[in-house]
Amino acid sequence: METISSTYHVPLVIFSILIAILASFAALDLGIRIHKAKGSARQAWLAGGAFAMGMGIWSMHFVAMLAFHLPIAVTYQLSTVIYSIIPALFASWLALHIISRPIMHKSHVFIGATFIATGIVSMHYIGMEAMVMGATIVYNPFLWVLSAVIAYVVSLVALLLLFSIKQNASSPRILLKKLGSSLVMGVAICGMHYTGMAAATFKHEHAHTVTDLTFNTSLLAYLIGFGVLFILGLAFISTFIDKRFESQLLMSEKRFRSVVESAHDAIILADDNGTIISWNKGASLIFGYEEGELIGEKLRTIFPNRYLAIHQERLEKLLTTQDPNELGRTHELQGLRKDQSELPVELSLAVWKEEGSTYFSCIIRDISERKRTEEKINQMVYRDPLTGLPNRLLLNDRLELALDQAYENQQIIGIMFIDLDRFKYINDTLGHAMGDKLLIDVAKRFEANIGKGDTVSRQGGDEFIVLWANTTTDEMIKNATKMVRIFSESFNILEHELFVTPSIGISLYPSDGGDIETLIKNADTAMYRVKEHGKNNFQFYTPEMNETVTKKMQMEIGLRKALERNEFNVYYQPQIDVNSGKIIGVEALIRWQHPEWGPISPTEFIPLAEETGLIIPIGEWVLNEACRQNKDWQDQGFAPLRMAVNISSRQFKQSNLIDIVSKALDESGLNPEYLELELTESIIQDSKYAIETMHELKLMGIFLSIDDFGTGYSSLNYLKLFPIDSLKIDQSFTRNMFDDIKDAALVHTIISMAHNLDLKVIAEGVETKEQLQFLSQRECNEAQGYLFSRPVPAKEMTSIIKQQYTYG
Repeated sequence: METISSTYHVPLVIFSILIAILASFAALDLGIRIHKAKGSARQAWLAGGAFAMGMGIWSMHFVAMLAFHLPIAVTYQLSTVIYSIIPALFASWLALHIISRPIMHKSHVFIGATFIATGIVSMHYIGMEAMVMGATIVYNPFLWVLSAVIAYVVSLVALLLLFSIKQNASSPRILLKKLGSSLVMGVAICGMHYTGMAAATFKHEHAHTVTDLTFNTSLLAYLIGFGVLFILGLAFISTFIDKRFESQLLMSEKRFRSVVESAHDAIILADDNGTIISWNKGASLIFGYEEGELIGEKLRTIFPNRYLAIHQERLEKLLTTQDPNELGRTHELQGLRKDQSELPVELSLAVWKEEGSTYFSCIIRDISERKRTEEKINQMVYRDPLTGLPNRLLLNDRLELALDQAYENQQIIGIMFIDLDRFKYINDTLGHAMGDKLLIDVAKRFEANIGKGDTVSRQGGDEFIVLWANTTTDEMIKNATKMVRIFSESFNILEHELFVTPSIGISLYPSDGGDIETLIKNADTAMYRVKEHGKNNFQFYTPEMNETVTKKMQMEIGLRKALERNEFNVYYQPQIDVNSGKIIGVEALIRWQHPEWGPISPTEFIPLAEETGLIIPIGEWVLNEACRQNKDWQDQGFAPLRMAVNISSRQFKQSNLIDIVSKALDESGLNPEYLELELTESIIQDSKYAIETMHELKLMGIFLSIDDFGTGYSSLNYLKLFPIDSLKIDQSFTRNMFDDIKDAALVHTIISMAHNLDLKVIAEGVETKEQLQFLSQRECNEAQGYLFSRPVPAKEMTSIIKQQYTYG
């Protein structure tokens, strides 16, 4: 057979290379789209891309076949031409499927290249078999193998280029890379085709007939032209549309990302396995991790282990139910920073599905500042600002809760009302700053000696309340004993050693009250009973205490009205010169005649008047009345007497005491030498201004004496420094002189000491002649008592004076 020579139509050759390059460019661009798409969109792009790429390769092949010219007539069998498209489509689909995978291993590359090369080679040689002509094709084995090798290399290069373009899809020079890669792939594909064509030798056959299933090259040219236009149109129109959508998506994503990145809250995205896929700057600021450190890590990294079970439970609940009440709900828990320090956070979760996959969004807010603010507010509302202890409001809350629990569980609650003894003295002596420091140390000592379920509260001043939950009477005795004992040790504050003691009143639920107010009131009542019985101890509440308190309250109300209603009277008791037996003075003593209760002893109402401060107006009234009465006696012509008036400690501490005394003297017209003020030892030792006040009174000409001498905390230094005129021996010593030898010795000692200091002595409580004789023998100056007269009203006292004095 004769070998037929062949030639190529150069324009069509160039056109085939251009088609190969355009098909390669379309394949690269579509590969990127497939990689970015997900779910059904990915499958659509994969199918369309495989069709476009396969048709591009097939079109390039048949355009190149048209460029091949033989001197004999050549047509193509339609069925075989169609069959040749299938390997091209399969090879293209396989190439795009391999490179669209998230991870492409080496084994995938080489195996994929083998299948793709097989498809391309199959397409080429099946297409060659579609030629219908008067010649037989004989292949050069070497060139045939070389075309297959070229096909494999082309496939391998195509895969690597596709993968490289995909990995660098966001590169600003991506267009240049795609153009360069398209040129390489297109030329390589053409090289394979023309090598395959070179492997073919055509042997002429003179006997040849054309079958019905053939078509001429003109029709084929149209088909190829349509195929090329289809590829270009599909590739570039779809790319243009997708880029428009992608551009809009990128713009929306940028806007969303800018909002996310500008947020101070942590906005974290995770998949259904809890793997973090997005991490914003707010999250970095809160937790200390950079984005690269946490992407791909588990969400549990930023939570302490104790919260993992709760967090996992919420995630599973969202996954299974997608409860609308749970979506967006905030939860407070602890977060875990990179340095393993914890912080309070507020977490809200949301869930959504995308392309069959489930994702979570977590918005986490650092609430450290809010917690600090809440703590400050709670401190201000519920805590005592000085000691930090619970205040009344917080105590009431806890006591209300304790009462509810005690009611349900049939338990006992103990309430201790504690008042510090001698705190006022320390406050007045060393100042309020020292008193505040003492209260702080007292609070610490209390807190160190109560249980976790108990509460110690400061009510104000030096008053504290301790709530003992679920206790017993025996335990309360032990607790109270411990509270008294812990104050046996001193408090060392700023180089001062201070001692205070507690007076503790105790009430129990339910025996002493069923509500907060009653329990605290009864404990307070018991505390005052401790005060009355020597302090530094504890006392349980008893119902009888309320009777005493009620009577005390009624008496206080009566005292406040007594002055207005003229219920007070001044009685007078004579003071006798021991040697002459004559009256040389009188003592003014107040008496109260209540319209309902009758006469009330001074021993009952004077301490209450001292406690309430009513002693000040009452004492001033007695002073005025005594001065007026003494001057009245003088105006009646009686010989002048000295009027003794008691001055209480509260009166003496008044800054205007001198003015009050001066006013009483001026208004009555009484000469100061006929007024005697009786002061107690407590006045002298408690007031640092006592000596100054006493000297002012002495300069006025007033007689000063110390009342009840020997019963207080006496110091001989007072007798030396203060301008005192006389001492009054307390009646307890006088009455017991013959019953207790020590009392007799004390009376004798006081008289001797007073005379040695040039002071006069007056003995109170003289009731018998034997007592008077004893005092006379010891040279006591004056005496006062029932032996001479009981305290009597002014009218009776006038009669007594008349009996012993003549008109002057």
